[in-house]
Amino acid sequence: MLSSVREHKVEGNALNELYKKRFNQVRKRSRELCSTLETEDFVIQPVIDVSPPKWHLGHTTWFFESFILKEFMEGYKEFHPSYNYLFNSYYESVGERWQRPNRGLLSRPTVKDVMDYREHVDHAMSDFFQSVEINQEIQKFFEIGLQHEQQHQELLVYDVKHILGINPMFPVFREREIDPEPYGELDSSFTEIGEGIYSIGYEGNDFCFDNEKGVHNVFLHPFRVQNRLITNGEYLEFIESGGYKDFRFWLSEAWTWVNEQEVKAPFHWHKIEGKWKYFTLSGLLDIQVDEPVTHINFFEADAYARWAGKRLLTEFEWEVACEKIEPEVSEKANFSDKNIFHPEASNRTQFLGDAWEWTNSAYLPYPYYKTDEGALGEYNGKFMINQMVLRGGSCATAKDHIRPTYRNFFHPHLKWHFTGIRIAESI
Repeated sequence: MLSSVREHKVEGNALNELYKKRFNQVRKRSRELCSTLETEDFVIQPVIDVSPPKWHLGHTTWFFESFILKEFMEGYKEFHPSYNYLFNSYYESVGERWQRPNRGLLSRPTVKDVMDYREHVDHAMSDFFQSVEINQEIQKFFEIGLQHEQQHQELLVYDVKHILGINPMFPVFREREIDPEPYGELDSSFTEIGEGIYSIGYEGNDFCFDNEKGVHNVFLHPFRVQNRLITNGEYLEFIESGGYKDFRFWLSEAWTWVNEQEVKAPFHWHKIEGKWKYFTLSGLLDIQVDEPVTHINFFEADAYARWAGKRLLTEFEWEVACEKIEPEVSEKANFSDKNIFHPEASNRTQFLGDAWEWTNSAYLPYPYYKTDEGALGEYNGKFMINQMVLRGGSCATAKDHIRPTYRNFFHPHLKWHFTGIRIAESI
C-alpha cells in the first residue's frame, strides 16, 4: 500500500523531531475542522457513505494506536478494549469490526470519550517520540498514518456538508475566511496534446501510494482538453435543455439511476421559488454561474460531456495534460488550507484543486502492481473493481497531499464529495 518514503538525510532525534512536528500539525488540523460542530453534529450518519464525525476522529486515532503504539512502544496500555472493534474500518487482518452502515447507531462511546481517546493516544505518541528511535520500518507506518488522517480530514468535510446540507435549516459550518478572488471573462480555450508515447505513474523518492506505482508507457492519440472546469452556468444549460430527461446522453446504468432516484440537478442544489440555490458550508446561497459545478457523479459528468458534443478524459490523458499545463501546485490553488471549502470562479487552469475531476477510466492496477504484506496491503488494491478514477484534488484536499499522479476513486453513482467536470475532444 505504501510504496515510497522520502529518504530523509537526518537520523535519530532529528528524525523523531521531524515526525513529531508533522504529527502534531496533522492532529491539530482534525480538531480545527471540528471546532464549529455541535455535539449532535458528531453522531449523525444519514447514508452508508457518510461516517459520523466522531467516528473519523476515533478511526484515525485507532490507526496510530494499532499500527505504531501497540507494535513499537513497549508497555503501551490500550485505551479501551472495544475500540479496535468499533474503529477498525476494513482491515480484515486486524480482526472483526463494527459494520460501516451501523456507525451512526452508537450513542456510546460519547463524543467526550472519543476526544479523551485522542488525548490519550496523542500523549502516548509524545512519549513515543522521546523514547523510541524512528527507524525505516516505523517511518513507513508514520508516513501512511499522516497521509491517512489527511484523507479522513477531506472525508470529514464531505460528510459534515452532507449532514448539514440535508437539514432544512441549512446551518453554517463556518463563515468564509477569504472572499473569492475577482475574475474577468472565463477562458474557454482548449490545449492540444499531441500523439505519442507517454510515461504514466509516480517516479521519485517522496511518498506516494502504491496505486501510483508501476511506471509504464501508454500510447495516446491526439486530443484537445479545456483549460478550466465546467461552470454552474454551463451545467444549468444542460439542465434547462432537458438533459436529465433525454436518454440519449446517458449510459444504460446511469439512465436507470436517473429515473429511479428522480435526479434533476447536482447534489445540494435546490430550486426555491423558481430560483436555483445551493447549500455550501457557508450556508444556502444563490448559485454563482461562473464557479465550477461540483457534487456531480460520473454518470452526470459523462452525460454532460456527451450533451456538449465532447467527452471526458481518460486518466492517462488527464495526467499527461496536467504535467504539460499545470505540473506544480500553484500558490493560488484552492485547497483546504484556504478554509473556503467551495470551488472558486477563476481563470486558473484548475487541474490541481477546486474539484476532483471524473475521468473515463476504471480504477485498475498499473502494470507491475504489488500489494504489501500484512494489514497495510489492504489499503488500495482490494478496491480495484467497479470504481472510476478521479484526479486533481479539491477545495477539501490538503495542499501538500496532492500531485499529478495521485489517483482517487469512487463508485460512479456517488456525488457527495467535491467532484467536477473537465471536457475534451479527440482530434
